[in-house]
Amino acid sequence: MDKLCVLAVGAHPDDIEILCGGTLARYAGVGHKVFIGIATDGAAGHAVLKPEELRGIRREEATAAASVLGAEVRFLDEEDEWLFHDRHTREKFVELIRWADPDIIITHNPDDYHPDHRACSDLVFAASFLSSLPNILPNVPAQKQIAALFYMDSLAGAGFNPEYYVDITATFETKIEMLRRHESQLKWLKDHDNIDILQFVGTVAMRRGLECSTEYAEGFRAARVWPRIRPERLLP
Repeated sequence: MDKLCVLAVGAHPDDIEILCGGTLARYAGVGHKVFIGIATDGAAGHAVLKPEELRGIRREEATAAASVLGAEVRFLDEEDEWLFHDRHTREKFVELIRWADPDIIITHNPDDYHPDHRACSDLVFAASFLSSLPNILPNVPAQKQIAALFYMDSLAGAGFNPEYYVDITATFETKIEMLRRHESQLKWLKDHDNIDILQFVGTVAMRRGLECSTEYAEGFRAARVWPRIRPERLLP
């Protein structure tokens, strides 16, 4: 496979690690360039820390997690829990995509449980088309082609039937290492959702692995609309 640029876009800090961290580690491990975009500031995700403090903590945690892969990360700093698809946010997403200039984009399942996840998915779909149009935001160079788009699994795999599986057995520990960097969320998810998130992602990865006869895997679907369909397999 030629060297590719891969952009993963999540609604919140830690979404990418939870849902496609092992796949990104596989891309990075063979020399592909990995970029991470984070739509919101994550400042609502704690019962004790206030937004003004948590905002900075979550940025630091996301930066540390990306550094495990040597990935570049960009923050759009929309308000956590209030991500909407309007002109302002669509322009931000166009700029994000042009910044990374990806061959492949990975983002949320459009039917996922969280409204921010759904909005992020819709914004990526729209902006990845507009990013190829030179008359849209002409001060930022347009992409030469529309990137292939893949949707990552939903939380717990609920309502998501993968078309593709990526074997992450060799990179599962890297996925966990990235997730451990999100220290503030390990406790928050336990307190708010009664989830040990490290165990949670291991269970989901084992489930997807069982479905495709390996130890750990992540599942994906493609956006099957012209001109995003490619004849070659682009997932690792």
